Amino acid sequence: MQDKDRDNSPQVLTRLSGHVLWLTLNRAEQRNPLSSLMLQALYDAIKQANGNDNVRVIVITGSGKVFSAGHDLKEMSGKTPGCEQDNEKRVSRILDDCARTMMALIQSPKPVIACVQGTACAAGCQLVSMCDLAIATEQAKFSAPGVNIGTFCTTPLVGIGRNMHRKHAMELALTGDLFTADDAMRFGLINKSVKSELLIEETEILAQKIASKSAVGISSGKQVYYQQIEQSIEQAFINANQAMLKAMISAECDEGISAFFEKRDPRWQGL
Repeated sequence: MQDKDRDNSPQVLTRLSGHVLWLTLNRAEQRNPLSSLMLQALYDAIKQANGNDNVRVIVITGSGKVFSAGHDLKEMSGKTPGCEQDNEKRVSRILDDCARTMMALIQSPKPVIACVQGTACAAGCQLVSMCDLAIATEQAKFSAPGVNIGTFCTTPLVGIGRNMHRKHAMELALTGDLFTADDAMRFGLINKSVKSELLIEETEILAQKIASKSAVGISSGKQVYYQQIEQSIEQAFINANQAMLKAMISAECDEGISAFFEKRDPRWQGL
């Protein structure tokens, strides 16, 4: 493992805006690669946010012109000083670290929004796909270019393939081409594209809107959603009914219904 970074600045910058935590991938000159250090920093930031009741929404963005170019190919190929020399062990560890970080996104009780200011390639595209929501600039590009270097984006397709129709996912993976933000929206990878000068504002508006809702309800609902989409429809209804019953008889729901009839803003609990 690379034990240090020549750039001593944080891999991930954090900024709290109200109840919204912004996480910025902070290696613009290297195109924000998902190196071992970056993956660890992102994982740690998500875990810390999970335990912070003041954080209700997480936003992930990148510094510079690229959201993330994916894995650090120098590290993956053993060309970075300090890397493990055993190729299989090194690559296996990086892939495991990446999977752990990606799973942390959907397992987080907080909604996670990708704010895509530039190109998202390979594992960077996977990162977008594993967020609950995604907004991108009209100039953003997306790709799964493993075929261009003699491999295949099998791990990125885990997330990408759960966002879009299989033929769209395979088109990304088989061609290795860059696709536009319009394509990504049509495929289902992102929710919307906006002018670059409006990206931060539009993302902030969406994040603050979600942050104004019940954190308790959202946490439970997000967990059940990701569980039930992997189940049979019969089991999904059983689990969803149980969750809905628990929610409907909760103090949080009672407050929400009371606020609705009393025409006032609800006073939500924390997590």
